[in-house]
Order: sequence, then C-alpha cells, then structure tokens
Amino acid sequence: MKITLAQINPTVGDIGGNVKKILNVINTYEQESDIIVFPEMITTGYPPQDLLFESNFISSVESSLSEIKRSVNQCTVVLGTIRKEKEGLYNAAAIIHPSGKIEFRYKSLLPTYDVFDEARYFTPAVSNEPVDVVISDKSHLIGVQICEDLWDDAYSQKVTSELAAQGAQIIINISASPFSVDRIHERINTVSQKVKSFKIPFVYCNMVGAQDELVFDGQSFAIDENEKLISQCNAFDEDVLTFDLNEKIEYIKTLNQPEEEQIYHALTLGLKDYFNKTSHNTAIIGLSGGIDSALTAAIAQNALGKRNVYGISMPSQYSSDHSKSDAQKLAELLGIQFEQIPIKSLYDSFTESLSVFFQNTESGLAEENLQARIRGNLLMAIANKKNALVLNTGNKTESALGYCTMYGDMCGALSVISDLNKSQVYKVCKWINKHYKREIIPNGTITKPPSAELRPNQLDPFDYEVVSPLVDSIVTENLYTSDLTKEGFDINLSKDLIDKVRLSEYKRRQSAPGIRISKKAFG
Repeated sequence: MKITLAQINPTVGDIGGNVKKILNVINTYEQESDIIVFPEMITTGYPPQDLLFESNFISSVESSLSEIKRSVNQCTVVLGTIRKEKEGLYNAAAIIHPSGKIEFRYKSLLPTYDVFDEARYFTPAVSNEPVDVVISDKSHLIGVQICEDLWDDAYSQKVTSELAAQGAQIIINISASPFSVDRIHERINTVSQKVKSFKIPFVYCNMVGAQDELVFDGQSFAIDENEKLISQCNAFDEDVLTFDLNEKIEYIKTLNQPEEEQIYHALTLGLKDYFNKTSHNTAIIGLSGGIDSALTAAIAQNALGKRNVYGISMPSQYSSDHSKSDAQKLAELLGIQFEQIPIKSLYDSFTESLSVFFQNTESGLAEENLQARIRGNLLMAIANKKNALVLNTGNKTESALGYCTMYGDMCGALSVISDLNKSQVYKVCKWINKHYKREIIPNGTITKPPSAELRPNQLDPFDYEVVSPLVDSIVTENLYTSDLTKEGFDINLSKDLIDKVRLSEYKRRQSAPGIRISKKAFG
C-alpha cells in the first residue's frame, strides 16, 4: 500500500488557492500512490472561525470538492474539509474514490480548550466506522479520524478503539495540530501507544504553515504495526512524502531539534506567513541595541529577506554609546536597511508643550513613557509611508509583568517574540550565532545588562534568571503562591509577580497578536 503524505500550507478562506495546491499534488503523485492524505480542513484553512457561519462560504467549499473529485482517477484521496448535512455542520474527512464516489467521516471529539473553539461551529459525530478502500482489486478497511479523535484518552468516546473493533487495518489521522516546543514527541508517543494497543499501522498527516498566532509545524509521520517510525515529513516546510507499507522499510529516528532551533524556525514561519497572507512584504523594527529587538530583526531578515527589513535606531539623551553602536552593528551583520533618527529634539518639544502639567514636578514614568510613544509614532509613520508593518519586539516576561508602554513599545502589527520568556530570548540568540558559525547578534548585545534606557543609569528591575521561570509557572502552569513556595520560590516575590500579571491584563488586551510557541500564550 503506497501512501503519500501531502503536508501543504493552506490559507484560511482562500478556497481557490487551497484547491489549486491540492490538485497540484494529486496530479503529480496520483500515479505512484494508492492513497494520498491531506491534513484537516485543508480546503478552508484552519481555523476559519466565523467564516463558517456564512452560507456562501460553505457552498463554495462544497463546490470545491466536485472540482477535486474530477481530478481523482487512479488513487484514493483523503482530505479535510467541512460538510453541511441537515441541520449540522461537520468537521469532515472526505474520502474520494477513483470511481468518483465520495464518502465522509466526521470528527467526534471537538476541542474547546486553549486555542480551540470547535463546539461553537461543529456538530460531533456520534459513531465511527472504517471506510472500504479498494487497492489493486483488494478491499482494505481504513479507519479515518480527525485530529482530536486521536487524543481520546481524556474523553469517554474512544475513537481509535471503535475503528479497530470494526476491523480497521490501518488508522489515518488528519490534523491541524498547532506547534509548541517538543509537541512532535507527544504526538509520536501517543500514536505509538495506540499502535501498541491495537497492533495496526498508523498514519498521521499534519498541516504546515501559520495563521495569525498559530504555527503548524507539519512533521507528518507513519508508524508501522511494530511501533517503529517508518516515515516523517520535514518540520516547518511543505513536504510531500510517499512510502510503501508493504515493503521492508528502514526505521528512522524522529527529527530531534534543540528547543532553540524549533523556536527559531517556528517564529520564522509564523512571521513569513503572516506577511504573505496579509499581502505585506516590508517590516519596520525599532532597534534599541538590546537583545529583544536584535532577535526580532534576525527572525525578520530570515523570513522576509534583508532588503525587506528596516531597522530604525531612535536614540535619546539617555541612550548609551554601546546601544547606538550595537544597533548599527546588528543592521550591518544582518545586511538590513538602517536609519538613525535621534528623538531628543522631539522629546524637548513635547515636554515644552506639556509644561503646564510637567513643570515643577519630579521626572518619572510620564517622561519615560513619552520617549517610548515618540518612538512608536515614528515607526508607525515610516510603516505608513513604506506600506509596511511594524514588528513589536516585546517578550513574554515583560508582557506578563506589564513592563511595557501602551502606544509606545507595544505598537506593531505582529509581536514576534511575545511567547518567549527573557531567558529563551538569550538562548535563541546564542543558538543563532552558534548555528551560523559567526556573529549575527552582536556579542555586546548578548553580554550587556538589559536596560530600557529611559533615564540615567537605568537597568531592568528584574533578575530574569529567577523571574522568567517564575512567570512561566504562573502563566503556563497556572500555579498560585502556595504552589510556587513549594517549588522554592520566594513567597513575597511570588505574590508580587502574580499581582503584576493580573494587573497588566488591561495592557495585554491592546497588544498585537503574538506567535504561539508554548502550550499557553497570551491572547
């Protein structure tokens, strides 16, 4: 049985473009395949959200299946789509036979946690049965399931068990499973446990690409009845891979990328697709000489190309010489466009205009935030003139604690590193230099103490080595003070940070969408 995993990158709502990609794969691989498998909801892109409430959208998707069916002549195609039936709308797998017959199987388990809200749109299947597929005049019972149906241990309905009990000789799971660090190992381990229980091979086809905050990493794979990995597609790239279940196959090891490498490629894909799918080419980034803007610029250059990235240095009277030189050096190392726009005269003009409120008062937060907002205005003006998007450079630790300025350093269309804690930012920067075997992020940027440089001799008010993991425990694991103290964290620090996380939500509500790389991202 020759199976082709068609791990392709759809765009939400672009039914015509998605169908074109599907047909290209079918036309190219049909002769060498018995079954071609596409990911979940590949005709619509994932997640289509409230497009699913539009009747014209649904009818367009249904019409697209007729177009695909006409191209299927020699093999069976399994692909994710949607289907309206009576009063219900279903997250569906369409099984298109070379005879022209189309059968459907529906998703049973509809996730409604974290980034998922499928119960808002879909009706669940109440039962599951295999599909009879004829290959070389021989009948094969194929169990088809959709994404969450694999993860049935947490549910009363056991989808894989139902299919196996009815004689399924192989399970095919079509998924749109978002990336988080090391998520591939969870998928492979879960599938391996299913294979161990039911002694049948398992094929897992996952979407690749990005949609707003979500990144889909692909890494589709197959595991044989001996629980061995026999095929795996690339990570973060479109990939089409054919293998034969009946041939003796050399077992492979799963792609085992370091965390920093996974994050770098995920953010690159997330940024690239955000620009492509919103029809933008050019990014504007404020370069402070600090670590966060350096990493954002490096990812942007990798995703968009050096000609399409503008780094803007906006020093004030408080900016150090090394920050100004580090910003320029970064731009030179990356080969991106670079301009310096000093803001002291603008700041002086603002404070003079505000003298009725500012005079005879101690300089403090208002004056500091004013500098950030001047910079935000400059970046947005340049973006308008260049038909570009501003990239926000804030990290997860700062966002959690509210260490950011609304309408200042929070401005931007996309927050690239907003799901990385401060420690991860440093680790990824070091990995970049090591991976490319040269200085890309200036060493001075990595080694100097972090500072917003909004007043004389200012340093960030946190020990990030302590605070970053503590904030992650609060946000990702939802731990409270008693839990944190058991883990060895200082009780007063824990209380203070929990308060800051909660009180800063009003800021985060107005922040740019951020690319998700953890199991729990803001937004």
